[in-house]
Amino acid sequence: MAADQIKRMYESMPAKLDRARKRFGRALTLAEKILVTHADNFDKQEWSRGKAQLRLRVDRVSLQDATGQMALLQFMQAGKKQVAVPSTVHCDHLIRAQSGAAEDMKRAITENQEVYDFLHSAARKYGIGFWKPGAGIIHQVVLENYAFPGGLMIGADSHTPNGGGLGMLAIGVGGADCGEAMAGLAWEVLDPKLIGVRLTGKLSGWTSGKDVITYLLGVLTVKGGTNRIVEYFGPGAESISATGKGTICNMGAELGATTSLFQFDNRMSAYLRATERADVAALAEQYREHLVADPEVLADPRKHFDEIVEIDLSELEPHIVGPHSPDRARPISKLAAEVKKEGWPATITNALIGSCTNSSYEDMKRSAHVAMQALKAGLKAKTPFLVTPGSERIYQTIKRDGMMATFEQIGGTVLANACGPCIGQWKRSDVGKDEVNTIVSSFNRNFPGRNDGSAATLSFLTSPEIVTALAFAGTLEFDPVHGTIQGPDGKAFRFTPPESEELPANGFAKGEEGYEAPAADGEGVEVKVKPDSQRLQLLQPFPRWDGKDFDALPILVKTKGKTTTDHISPAGPWLLVRGHLDKISDNMFLGAVNAFTGETGKGVNPVTGEKGQNFSKMARELKAKGLGWVVIGDENYGEGSSREHAAMSPRYLGCKVVIVRSFARIAETNLKKQGILPLTFTKPSDYDLIEQDDRISVTGLAQLAPGKPVTVVITKPDGKSVTIQCQHTLTDEQIGWFKAGSALNALK
Repeated sequence: MAADQIKRMYESMPAKLDRARKRFGRALTLAEKILVTHADNFDKQEWSRGKAQLRLRVDRVSLQDATGQMALLQFMQAGKKQVAVPSTVHCDHLIRAQSGAAEDMKRAITENQEVYDFLHSAARKYGIGFWKPGAGIIHQVVLENYAFPGGLMIGADSHTPNGGGLGMLAIGVGGADCGEAMAGLAWEVLDPKLIGVRLTGKLSGWTSGKDVITYLLGVLTVKGGTNRIVEYFGPGAESISATGKGTICNMGAELGATTSLFQFDNRMSAYLRATERADVAALAEQYREHLVADPEVLADPRKHFDEIVEIDLSELEPHIVGPHSPDRARPISKLAAEVKKEGWPATITNALIGSCTNSSYEDMKRSAHVAMQALKAGLKAKTPFLVTPGSERIYQTIKRDGMMATFEQIGGTVLANACGPCIGQWKRSDVGKDEVNTIVSSFNRNFPGRNDGSAATLSFLTSPEIVTALAFAGTLEFDPVHGTIQGPDGKAFRFTPPESEELPANGFAKGEEGYEAPAADGEGVEVKVKPDSQRLQLLQPFPRWDGKDFDALPILVKTKGKTTTDHISPAGPWLLVRGHLDKISDNMFLGAVNAFTGETGKGVNPVTGEKGQNFSKMARELKAKGLGWVVIGDENYGEGSSREHAAMSPRYLGCKVVIVRSFARIAETNLKKQGILPLTFTKPSDYDLIEQDDRISVTGLAQLAPGKPVTVVITKPDGKSVTIQCQHTLTDEQIGWFKAGSALNALK
């Protein structure tokens, strides 16, 4: 938004907030202020945390080049000439890390030219800003250019909450949500409950913003933030830079949170001015009282939040989480003992810093300070060291200020300004495909297979400066805070705490920013999709519900344990066909663990009895026979990335119902958007009643209504049946989506 638009929004806030205080009969948190300000119709809107569906008007939409393909293909179905809200697309996900920035960029442009041409032409036609390959990672670019205090944006990527570092409600959603907002519709979300995190003390020494969120993950777990906003406040917040705040909010996605944000403060003003937005900083300072929680909230937070967590930053230790889940947390001082106890390989095969989570100037300078200490002591890195700058602005600045040279001196490889190893776009040759090995990174997500496609890789997450120190030790058994390593002179060497300015003293350097504005008149621009494309496929509407109950549906898969969107629709090489629904559906449930057989990605065909069959092949055979099917899932089904392919592929191949113990927020919404019925067991233990050869019937669908339980009949092979009750969270409008076959069908 331009400064004049932001000013108009700020000017409208006092009257809207006063009206809300009167209606609610109390003071407001910052999250509530932003929600109220963006209500589609405040007077008609029901407000009930954890129950009501909010209809909101967003300020901005962001897309990346993987999920953005499907988002734009869906937007095109709406038949609109221009997007209704400011929108951008960022080419950051399709660049594979392999040889270094220069070669990787050339390879990416050659391999993905067809997709880039599609995204570029669609952006030009529909009024969308286009950020070229190499310009930077979506969330870092948004923080540098678009995020502003008090705003509301949605993005087709789960780490969109990075914008909370500038006091913005920035929320990750599926592409259908983005497409509808771009088409001019209000955006819907469950009125979230509020977790208040009160920060006292001050960050110092080795402790950074990364440790706030890795510690909190250990407290709340990956489910603790589901359908909740995490709002940080308290005197300790001022000790964290705006980009440090962004790191914390970014990884709030790992809590399952709707989003996270900080109150506006002087650190945000400084960052806005450093990134050439002094006008926005001045406006935010002028309207400061509306960009923080009301004084009554800060005085008595337990009265206004559903849950409070207290963190004393002065007592906080550096943390490291993993492997295989971001909530497996402990202080770095306790890692060595746990490594020995668990029998994990202590030797580190790769150390990686950067990503959208930790690639700020401050992050890089702290890491370079650690590296420089080691160089002066004559130490050499004992493991490959990979650096991912978050944007062209960061790359040029750390190059100018000598940090890049420091990283190269220790043998570091600079990767493209892109996602790379953080999302599975990493082609490794140093270990075998199924070789158990350990990596450490400053990334945000570490599910099995997440970084390199191998479930055998044990991935640990921590701050960039801790990663850098560990690279010189080469082992998880080293504690950089308290321990020493042997120098070339045989003497014990101890690192001193990292040091850094939060912003470059000489300002940010400029390079090829990589931004292209849309065409002044997109009417004559043709969107480029080849009829015989192997990468892109124009969408056809899903069929409407036929008005009948679901009768005796076979079970395609019953998943056991963690079933993230990475398990349901893996990334890595499959990113190549993100815009081709038929082709990408071949990866469906490749990473899911079959509760019946213990296999991964395979099961028993419920009709033919064939064993060891890929779930996608099985689904295609059922679809060819005109048979719909059911998915049974465990806790927090769909945790992780926002990728709607985890809903679209099952829908495309014939899924009718997904019944689980519990859902992750975005995954449940994506299923609703695509016309799949998402149900949860009223009694979670009913999950155990379902066996491989059972058939599932869902009855009374003609009477489907908000808040009304659904009857599910489990029929055994011998003809006996068990009747259970399941719940749903569908609103009247969402029931309309189900009946129409999808949200887009209902829109048309």
